[in-house]
Amino acid sequence: MASGHILYASHGGTYVLKFTGEIRASMCATLDNFLEKIFLDPDIAGILIDLTQTEYVDSTALGLIAKTAVFLQLHNSRKPIILSTNPDISRILESMGFDQVFLILDCDCEEVCLNELPEVEPSEQEMMTKVISAHRILMGLSEKNQETFKNLVDILEMEQQSQGEAKH
Repeated sequence: MASGHILYASHGGTYVLKFTGEIRASMCATLDNFLEKIFLDPDIAGILIDLTQTEYVDSTALGLIAKTAVFLQLHNSRKPIILSTNPDISRILESMGFDQVFLILDCDCEEVCLNELPEVEPSEQEMMTKVISAHRILMGLSEKNQETFKNLVDILEMEQQSQGEAKH
């Protein structure tokens, strides 16, 4: 069971995602499925990601958060907004180059009516695909991230390939 939660709300084409507690790879299938649904919204205007109650966020989750910036840049040339009041989280965001593709604000927003994302239980293969994809997105943000995650992605892809061959 995840020790964190992802809450959401939407209004007039703007989506709000609030991450609370520890956000780990085990929650990423849920997050990725939700992102894929909102990316289909032809009226999407913006995305606000509230990390003010986030205690920890792993690199897979960061890759999916980065996916929102990539999508909005292609869709309407806007930057998503991240709210972050935790200095450790803000430092991680900056070190990953998020400050180049997001508007990062050091403030808290008032509670709005948020619903928790329904949890998705991915297969091991689906999870591996999502982890690799999230890290590839991170690698695309900066050369530093490219160097940081290249070996991990190579290892995961080799493992994924060997799992695929073992099934045949």
